[in-house]
Amino acid sequence: MPLYHVKHTTRYEYRSPVTDSANQIILRPQTSEFQEIKNHRISVSPNVPIDYFQDYLGNSVGVFTIIQPHSSLEISSELDVLTHPVVLPISPYSAQEEWKIVAEKKQEFPYLDFVKSENFECKSELLDLVHKIARPDLSVMETTTLLSSYIFENFTYKQGVTSIETQIDDIWKLKAGVCQDFAHLLLELLRLLDIPARYVSGYISPSDEDLRGVGATHAWVEVFIPDYGWLGNDPTNNCWVSDRHIRIASGRNFSDCTPVKGTYKGTSSHTLTVLVVITNEQNKHENAEPIAPTYVSEVVHEEVVGNLNSYQAFLEMQQQQQQQ
Repeated sequence: MPLYHVKHTTRYEYRSPVTDSANQIILRPQTSEFQEIKNHRISVSPNVPIDYFQDYLGNSVGVFTIIQPHSSLEISSELDVLTHPVVLPISPYSAQEEWKIVAEKKQEFPYLDFVKSENFECKSELLDLVHKIARPDLSVMETTTLLSSYIFENFTYKQGVTSIETQIDDIWKLKAGVCQDFAHLLLELLRLLDIPARYVSGYISPSDEDLRGVGATHAWVEVFIPDYGWLGNDPTNNCWVSDRHIRIASGRNFSDCTPVKGTYKGTSSHTLTVLVVITNEQNKHENAEPIAPTYVSEVVHEEVVGNLNSYQAFLEMQQQQQQQ
């Protein structure tokens, strides 16, 4: 039962002061059978109060607003969490019985939200793929394992080639991406088989850095297993989720559980820096601070000049960070 300390810092720096910054954060994990939240603190600079509510999907969502002019925004989350290993279930059903249960559940709440597939051009190619891999004699877990392995073996983990707006067609063509892309792709493959699946955001903890996506916000998938419930699978690392994954939130897709997003009025030129440091008992005495931030994004636009109306002069910008 490892105890982890997570420090997640998100910082926006603007070329000139901005105003009316309205933000939403989904950074507060919840205690469950597989993780115990020992301590958690979130702070914002400039210092403003954060209001919390539980959304439709059961996530803890924080909202705050900064009205006055400011040249930077920093959101800091510090978390102590004890994780527990996940014992993989042994199904009491035959494969045929499992698929019958899945067919029934997809019409019921809450599963019906997690079987809706997107529209994309490569759907016929993905349908061919899943029908080659999925067989009637394979269980839902076995099918998920094969689909996850396919992504791991045929797609390259590469940062910087995709963004938060990258669609399935682009991921399929690139055959590369990061955890957000691989989770997105596995979601669609499972949903093409009418298996309920949901997107999960969180962290993956260090252990000799043998896993991809360590030291950053991470993403994986939870799949519905008959007679068990939701079980996490990480296609980026081709493994079932256990005590090295720290879960924050889940949803139908990335937009349901984006760690930080918001709008503001002012210059569209800004720099986003994200730094995630995760330590545990094995590396707490080591220098865990990364040499460089986990994620840096810079947006530079020519400033609007002239006699323009307020809509043109003050652009509302959405600020989000891609999960690695």
